[in-house]
Amino acid sequence: MALRVVISGASSGLGLALAQHYLQQGAHVAACARRADLLQNLSEQFPGQVTCYPLDVRDAAALQIAAQHFIAQVGVPDIVIANAGVSSGTLTEYAEDIHAFQQVMDINVLGMAKTFQPFIAPMRAAKTGTLAGISSVAGFRGLPGSEAYSASKAAATSYLESLRVELRSSGIKVVTICPGYIRTPMTDVNTYPMPFIIDADDAAQRIARVIARQKSFAVVPWQMGLMGWLLKRLPNWLYDLAFSKAPHKSRNT
Repeated sequence: MALRVVISGASSGLGLALAQHYLQQGAHVAACARRADLLQNLSEQFPGQVTCYPLDVRDAAALQIAAQHFIAQVGVPDIVIANAGVSSGTLTEYAEDIHAFQQVMDINVLGMAKTFQPFIAPMRAAKTGTLAGISSVAGFRGLPGSEAYSASKAAATSYLESLRVELRSSGIKVVTICPGYIRTPMTDVNTYPMPFIIDADDAAQRIARVIARQKSFAVVPWQMGLMGWLLKRLPNWLYDLAFSKAPHKSRNT
């Protein structure tokens, strides 16, 4: 039986690469994203395999409707991937950046919870399914100039861990994935070096393997996992000294 997969942020970048990967494996994919035109392109590439849901992950009601429709038409999903996310250079000292803070937290953290919520009860009833959340190594330590993004990804990682423990005996697996740098429109605007950057298609294949193995936590690629492990163990004085001079992500003015 073909896999049933729900993916948010499926119109571009990593989300699109994940959707294409599963579709190439014969899965039926619920593709959720704000840009209906890009979702339609995906549907045309894989006729009969894609159900498009143009929506914003901040809209819990829209996600509820999409979930009910997909379950009624296709069935309870085997995998739900909360991938939708945004990145924005932010500095707390600027009042105008508070709106960006709100947007990043709403999409990267609350949007993840809103994506999972409508599927948990049906998955619990079926006693099976995997919820996979895309966090980031940016949540391991606070990065200068990325206050909102780092905070959102640290929150996402903790949220996923809480959810994993909560659902431990339900039959539902929760997978936390922390990518490093992936070549997507989100990283194309970065003007600083991005170590161990990989293409979106490569990242999608690696992430799909992690999900298939139902690993509780993984960093992609593994080299960034080693770097993250080292960074978390640096004493604050050394981390502060090193990263206070690091390049900042440009603010969205």
